[in-house]
Amino acid sequence: MFFYAFFGALLIGAAFCIWRISVADFRRRIIPDAYLFPLMLIGLIITHFFPWICTTAESVAGAVLGYALAAIIGIIFERIATDKTNTPIGMGDIKLLAVAGLWLGTTGLAIALVFACIFGMIWGHQHKQKFIPFAPFLFAGGFLSFFTILFLL
Repeated sequence: MFFYAFFGALLIGAAFCIWRISVADFRRRIIPDAYLFPLMLIGLIITHFFPWICTTAESVAGAVLGYALAAIIGIIFERIATDKTNTPIGMGDIKLLAVAGLWLGTTGLAIALVFACIFGMIWGHQHKQKFIPFAPFLFAGGFLSFFTILFLL
């Protein structure tokens, strides 16, 4: 009984962190570490004690892949950007992809990125904005990825 209550409390804490990160990214274009690091810790605990989607090894591989992929994209954008003060991907986005990889593993991260890019592209096209907050779309893609892996794979 305590086991399920602990699991539920972790999920509630993760949902709170996700909500705060999404709001901050929409409003201020920043992903606060104060919510990102607890989300990472909760992801580590859940993937270790409740391996419902991936094992701990797959989770760590997903985190490394997410961080490396986002860092490479960030370096490329930084090199080709004409305005060095306003790069399209920041360190918060890089850490966020590592956290997504930690929660979903490598397969789940790939599925989440596809969904997130599609959602972000649709939102950016509809709102005709230059800035697209990636965090809310990555979380939506992560939820869809979770359910895709859980029920279809």
